[in-house]
Amino acid sequence: MDSEKEYSGRGVSACATCDGFFFRDQDVAVVGGGDTALEEALYLANICKSVTMIHRRDEFRGSKIMQKRAFDHKKISILWDTVVEKVVGNSKDGMTSLKVRNVKTDKVKEHPITGLFIAIGHTPNTNLFKDQLIMDKNGYLKVTPGTTYTSVEGVFASGDVQDHVYRQAVTAAGTGCMAAIDAERWLAEQIC
Repeated sequence: MDSEKEYSGRGVSACATCDGFFFRDQDVAVVGGGDTALEEALYLANICKSVTMIHRRDEFRGSKIMQKRAFDHKKISILWDTVVEKVVGNSKDGMTSLKVRNVKTDKVKEHPITGLFIAIGHTPNTNLFKDQLIMDKNGYLKVTPGTTYTSVEGVFASGDVQDHVYRQAVTAAGTGCMAAIDAERWLAEQIC
C-alpha cells in the first residue's frame, strides 16, 4: 500500500518496542491476529491512550493466554473482519487517521489514529538456503543451541534468519558478533 510506505517512520511502524514511546498518550492501531500482534498491542496499551487491533478474520490465531490478556485489557478494542484501506495524513503532522474496510459489509470508516503498527508476521529471507540448510517449519535456519552453527559445517547464521523470538536490531547485532567469533574459531581449527 503506497500510503503505508509514505508514512513509514511518520506514523507507520513495524516495531512497538522500538517506536511505541513516540506515541505516548495517543490513539494507535495494530494490524494482525497472531501472537506478535497481541504482544505489540499489550505493550502499546501500557503507553498509549488506546489501541485498536485490526484483524481481517473473525478470530485471532494467537495463543489463548495472549488473546485473554488482550480481551481483558480496557485500553484495547478490536475491529474484526477488517483491513486497512489507506493511511491518511499530511506532510506537517504525519499520519492523522486510518481508513479501514469491513470485509463482510464492504463499509469503509475513518478512525483518528496517529500510529499504525504492522504485526502480520515475519518471513525470514532464507529461500536461497532451501534444501541446503536445515530450517524449521517457518523457514528460520536451525542453529545448534548457544551457537550460530548451522547444519552445514563452516556455515553460520545470525540475525532474523535464525531468530524467530526477538527480531530486534540489537539481538541481530549480537548474534552477528557471535557468528563472527564462531567462524573465526572454526577457521582456526581448520588451519591447525
